[in-house]
Amino acid sequence: MKLINRPLYINRLLGVINTPEIKIVTGIRRSGKSKLLSAFADYIRNTNSTANIIDIDLTKLRFEKLKEYHALNEYVEDQYREGVSNYLMIDEVQLCDGFELAINSLHSEEKYDIYLTGSNAFLLSSDLATLFTGRHIEIHVFPFSFKEYCSYFEVTDRDIQDAFTDYIQVGGMSGAYPYSRPADREKYLRDVYETILIRDLVDKYRLGNPTMLKRVGHYLMDNISNISSSRNISNVLTETGMNANHMTVGNYIEYLCNAFVFYEAKRYDVMGKTYLQSLSKYYLADTGIRFAELGKRNMDWGRMLENIVYIELLRRGYEVYVGKLYQKEIDFVAMKGDEKIYIQVSDDITSEATFKREVAPLLQIRDAYPKLLLARTRNEETDYEGIRIVDIPRWLVE
Repeated sequence: MKLINRPLYINRLLGVINTPEIKIVTGIRRSGKSKLLSAFADYIRNTNSTANIIDIDLTKLRFEKLKEYHALNEYVEDQYREGVSNYLMIDEVQLCDGFELAINSLHSEEKYDIYLTGSNAFLLSSDLATLFTGRHIEIHVFPFSFKEYCSYFEVTDRDIQDAFTDYIQVGGMSGAYPYSRPADREKYLRDVYETILIRDLVDKYRLGNPTMLKRVGHYLMDNISNISSSRNISNVLTETGMNANHMTVGNYIEYLCNAFVFYEAKRYDVMGKTYLQSLSKYYLADTGIRFAELGKRNMDWGRMLENIVYIELLRRGYEVYVGKLYQKEIDFVAMKGDEKIYIQVSDDITSEATFKREVAPLLQIRDAYPKLLLARTRNEETDYEGIRIVDIPRWLVE
């Protein structure tokens, strides 16, 4: 499969290189975690000729004997070299029985800069503090951005609009890209999603009702950008004949978020500058999964654009909330340090009524933070009373 550079993540790894924490690369299955670790190892080799990289991929037969933690520990210690920087990189670390014992022991010796990837079933964010007694840092990897999609397919500026229409449906799971037939791409994505449900969630949490888990996932996909609650979802599922307790549904939503299939966007009161605990929205890690699972049923292109913008903001390092302003809603309040941006997302603002509706909440905000309206304008950036109006595909490749 064709590979592209992913400097965003390489730079994040470089930002923590040689720090004492265990670095753990997380993200949804097939988002490129293993390829990233391999590219990072190559980068170190090319920039530090004396570095000793202990590179272990436990899916390879030559490392079969290391799938037991004593053997793994002994192998790493044998590979250690005095007087140089020693980097330990282990892919699919969960394949080693008792891996956390070996990693914690090696980390305590303070001789290795340690990097790990693995199945979400074993390296969920919620489990990391329990698994590793030493400090750790998560480097979170998302599926390909639209900018990376354009790099992969060598999209020119002239073709960017058509490419974005394709990206909405194909998504950023690059393992689907080599397939020329849409049916084959969609089957690949369905297989990835099914693997997450069964291997990462049903098996890990010993769920007795995988059908309900799938139905909860489909409900969230069908209601992207809508306020959702476990009680509402349980009521809908009960009406279809399922015995859906709202506490069970809430647990299933949490599991889907733990596996990075969905991300929860909580609400933020713009006037009161407070975070609201009640009700949230959920966004899918990749819109391609939605099309593979549900097709174009109940399709709302505006909600797909909102999903893509939300994930891109996370990718760029923002904390992202749904804004509440009096009785109106602002799609996103994005924060990073002292930076704050108010964002509205729309598919089409050519009609005056739609345009006025989209800008109205932004115009009511009285502070001086930037305001941004992202829409499929297919035109150059403009300004309306201090609000930047930017074409979504062009914003995504900035």
